[in-house]
Amino acid sequence: MSATHAEQQGPLEGFTVGVTAARRADELGTLLTRRGASVLHAPALRIVPLADDSELLATTKQLIDRAPDVVIATTAIGFRGWVEAADGWGLGEDLLARLQGVELLARGPKVKGAIRAAGLTEEWSPSSESMAEVLDRLLAEGVADRRIAIQLHGEPLPGFVEALRAAGAEVVGVPVYRWMPPEDIAPLDRLLDAAVGRGLEALSFTSAPAAASMLSRAEERGMLPELLAALNHDVLVACVGPVTALPLQALGIDTVQPDRFRLGPLVQLICRELPGRARTLPVAGRSVEIRGHAVLLDGEVRPVPPAGMSLLRTLARRPGWVVSRADLLRALPGSGRDEHAVETAMARLRTALGAPNLIQTVVKRGYRLALDPSADTKYADA
Repeated sequence: MSATHAEQQGPLEGFTVGVTAARRADELGTLLTRRGASVLHAPALRIVPLADDSELLATTKQLIDRAPDVVIATTAIGFRGWVEAADGWGLGEDLLARLQGVELLARGPKVKGAIRAAGLTEEWSPSSESMAEVLDRLLAEGVADRRIAIQLHGEPLPGFVEALRAAGAEVVGVPVYRWMPPEDIAPLDRLLDAAVGRGLEALSFTSAPAAASMLSRAEERGMLPELLAALNHDVLVACVGPVTALPLQALGIDTVQPDRFRLGPLVQLICRELPGRARTLPVAGRSVEIRGHAVLLDGEVRPVPPAGMSLLRTLARRPGWVVSRADLLRALPGSGRDEHAVETAMARLRTALGAPNLIQTVVKRGYRLALDPSADTKYADA
């Protein structure tokens, strides 16, 4: 296969990735599909428009009437949304005037840009983009009897607010996002079914509320144990950062996270992790890599129907060993009792692979992968 073909193919060809994001889902989906993935999107929550949020209005009025000493801006979209919502209520000028007179801290460069676009200047921003560094600075300054407003961004800030209050601060949360369950729950249910049925190879999360919402829905449907089993053994769980991973890790689910908490690094991480989890076998002089809904045959993608993938995975569990038609029939989804279904699915699998000699028919016994002799000892006990 040429280098050009490999570039066009993308590292995620043959894999299905679930996307739970409500915000920036299109951007994440595009990054994944450009790299060859099939994307299954279901927002695990929705965000109430800021202008409709009475709690944000009340908090904004409270801060205008009684100035805080410190304001912490945590996300660019949240800070912009707060200012835009205040404008809509006729309080924009009053809010900006109030923010000009306080110690304004920005969590990262994107937030700094939003602050400056509003005509304000931040006093400080951590190089690490870490809320832990913000907390260290505030505690070092001393926060006793100081009023600190923090723009909440929909994710828990474990220990942050508690540490400030324990040190004597008055903390006011600015609830910029209001997370609610999705209005249409059907897509989330389909994503849950796909995860439990191993119809996807990775599940991505970009916020803790989305992770918590999906787990909650699985519990409502009585399928939480099945979901946990899938996520712990077969489905890669990729989170944009450690805070997002908290609800999952609380239930013992292993997650992977990029070093930089951004969508681009999250996709790069999935591109590294998923191919490494696929099984590659030397069969009939060819390299066979078994992915979610396709096979890489000597590096070239061969899409395979779901029934064919079920057969291939069953054969690959014990490569080179004969698998009976009865065992293969049990692996076929909804096939009933007719072993002719195995022969039909096998014929389609061989056609999809374009290399019939990869799977050998063993008369009156079943089928086997034509594992190369040199690999027999290596894979015989797989």
